Amino acid sequence: MPIPGPARIEPLPDDQLPEWVTENKDIPRVNVVKTLARHESLIKPWNRFAANVIGDRSTLSGREREIAILRTGWNHQSDYEFGQHRIIGMRQGLSEQEVEDIARGPDHGNWPERERLIMVAADELFKNSEISDETWADLTEFYDDKQMIDIIFAVGQYTLVCFALKSIRVQLDEGVGGLPEV
Repeated sequence: MPIPGPARIEPLPDDQLPEWVTENKDIPRVNVVKTLARHESLIKPWNRFAANVIGDRSTLSGREREIAILRTGWNHQSDYEFGQHRIIGMRQGLSEQEVEDIARGPDHGNWPERERLIMVAADELFKNSEISDETWADLTEFYDDKQMIDIIFAVGQYTLVCFALKSIRVQLDEGVGGLPEV
């Protein structure tokens, strides 16, 4: 579903971004950052947390994280989230076909079982707020305790982001597509 209207909170213009954003080359100047920068006491700790979930401190590979994030974006029908992470996911080794297969679900495409199970876990967390005993047992054949926590927190972090993006109606950045038509 396309973003249903104009932004409810406008992103800050580049010349009004806080210094800690403009001085950090690792923080992208995308609409979500420029919008949340209006609430500096929230965005600073959130940004540190998000960096833990998506950055080098995660025990999941970049590819595995992006599978979880893209499936979460799809489940929440978030054009912005899916569009941004389509780009990031492809940088992490996902093909265009795999990105579209993520939208179609865990039983579409030719996934290694460990990656398919990440999508199953994301779907279960979306539907039930927990991973079933069966899926948990299957996942633990591939992932250790830290990785299991990272799967849950990747889905949870990007669920929160989807809530914000859709409620605020953060608009797509220039050149970024939304949800695929699958």
